Amino acid sequence: MISSILASAEEAHVQLPFPSVFFGVIGISVFILLGLITFSYRDVANRHDHKSGNNNAHH
Repeated sequence: MISSILASAEEAHVQLPFPSVFFGVIGISVFILLGLITFSYRDVANRHDHKSGNNNAHH
């Protein structure tokens, strides 16, 4: 009985396409990439101060 349970547990092993540590490396890389993309949009509003200024003089 116990040997059949152990045999069925061994059959349920899933083969990963690459070592499991690379899943963490990929995840961290994605978050760093998204952080760099977000960081690249800093100070965008200050580049267009003619849009954020007092526009009543133009109307």
